[in-house]
Amino acid sequence: MSTPHVVVVMGVAGTGKTTIGPLLAAALGVPYAEGDDFHPAANIAKMSAGTPLDDADRWPWLDAIGQWAHGRAGLGGVVSSSALKRAYRDRLRSEAPGAVFLHLSGDRSLIEERMAGRKGHFMPTALLDSQFATLQPLEADEAGVAVDVSGTPEEITQRAVAALRRLES
Repeated sequence: MSTPHVVVVMGVAGTGKTTIGPLLAAALGVPYAEGDDFHPAANIAKMSAGTPLDDADRWPWLDAIGQWAHGRAGLGGVVSSSALKRAYRDRLRSEAPGAVFLHLSGDRSLIEERMAGRKGHFMPTALLDSQFATLQPLEADEAGVAVDVSGTPEEITQRAVAALRRLES
């Protein structure tokens, strides 16, 4: 990409944000920030207990991600964030107006299978239904692209880079 955008890798849990994000950042030559690292300890504890976050839990987390993205404006970067609702993406854009969203999307059964194979992650598969229920896909007026998560991480990353380049042109 010729302009160093900040790309927010979004999607429900288990779509591969933490895997694809660093691969995408490497392909674009920009730094990566793990969205989960911006969660306060109370959010991690809540999700670990199988309790979905509510909007009041998410606002400080989204603000922290947005501040990171704002600091990377004009420099480029990749950060992960579920960004499931339009309101969450609007909140991120309020801090980082030039942010572009990469929605990792896919079949629920594939995502659940991948989640079940993860080791040491705080998000249980039991919360997947709430994630899909909350998800509001990108709308036509939002800067972003959706990429299917089937295939290898390398294939997904190649599709993402191609989609982002098409978005730019």
